[in-house]
Amino acid sequence: MKNIFFPRSISLALKNHLGKKAITILTGMRRVGKTTLVKQLFSEVVSNNKAYFDLERLDNRELFSEKNYEIVVSALQSQGLDLKKKLYLVIDEIQLVSNIASVMKYLYDHYNIKFIVTGSSSFYLRNLFSESLAGRKKIFELFPLDFNEFLVFKNVPFRAARQSVFRQKFQSSEYERLKSYYEEYVRFGGFPEVVLAGSKQEKTDLLTDIISSYVNVDIVRLSDFKRQKDFYGLIKMLVGRIGSRLDYVKLSQLTGISRPSLINYLEFLEKTYLIYRIPVFTKSRDREIVKAKKLYFCDTGLANILSQISSGQQFENTVFNQLRPYGQINYFSLKTGREIDFVLDQKKAIEVKETPTQSNFRELSALAKKAGLKEYFLMGRHPSLKFKDFIWAGSLI
Repeated sequence: MKNIFFPRSISLALKNHLGKKAITILTGMRRVGKTTLVKQLFSEVVSNNKAYFDLERLDNRELFSEKNYEIVVSALQSQGLDLKKKLYLVIDEIQLVSNIASVMKYLYDHYNIKFIVTGSSSFYLRNLFSESLAGRKKIFELFPLDFNEFLVFKNVPFRAARQSVFRQKFQSSEYERLKSYYEEYVRFGGFPEVVLAGSKQEKTDLLTDIISSYVNVDIVRLSDFKRQKDFYGLIKMLVGRIGSRLDYVKLSQLTGISRPSLINYLEFLEKTYLIYRIPVFTKSRDREIVKAKKLYFCDTGLANILSQISSGQQFENTVFNQLRPYGQINYFSLKTGREIDFVLDQKKAIEVKETPTQSNFRELSALAKKAGLKEYFLMGRHPSLKFKDFIWAGSLI
């Protein structure tokens, strides 16, 4: 049976970059669909002068680890590739070869080669290409499916309204039509193979495998951290802090991990796309640096597998991931502890409530005024009988 390809929101931008000389770099967490996407891109290259290399294969890894770059050239020619013409090379999982940037620079400088590469760590890739290929690359980031893509994978029709979503009123007909899909999205998240899996048990097994691979493979390959057990314990502890401000001193005490090591761990988790830390919204840059950041996970399905979290945390984490494509995200906080969950692009105040009420709306209005924000919106999961002045989170598509 032929594999079905589902387009992603980023597909068109990647296709448009095929015509550019600059290296196309696709990065993101493992199993978000990078390989599928570059294989589709590879199939759309009209030229026959092209090759795909998976660095999970030892022979390919050995080839691109070669210190004599002309041996790489000879190997490409032996595969029938013509280096006198434009050549397209797709290289998957480039973080597996430490000196690959040097090989690519040599080939890039001496031949007409269009590189399309993937990797699992923005930290690694930015450092890898920071000097040797500065100005010769464009990095694209791929995330678990947003709800728009989720519905595409489920073959469910919907009205794309990204430009007007904040002008919409609650529509009970759309809520009834899509709510079961949205609840599945909140529970199991947006990893492509999880979305396509048939049973709940299969979804759970896949999510368990994804986090196991991250801990046992990615952490080992991409870092020099020695204490994996500490790392896994920290990840599980962080799940319980979704939507909360991170207190590094307290986390250090609870985990027994030194504060400098803890900060390194958190940076690694963020650069490998497992977590996100969002800063406070403030007009003062100094205050932004001092104020603690709030924590979210890349995928609510993964968070649910790692630890039991409240229904409210599941929903808030899902909304965070839905908002990410819309722009920069901060949060607002008063000294009293009262908060606005999200501030989008320093313009829109967004408060997340599972069942929003008129009282929630009044409180948000007052907080938005204190923050100097003229636009404010309640984001809800379930409608109440009397209050409809909110945006259903399932319409964030």
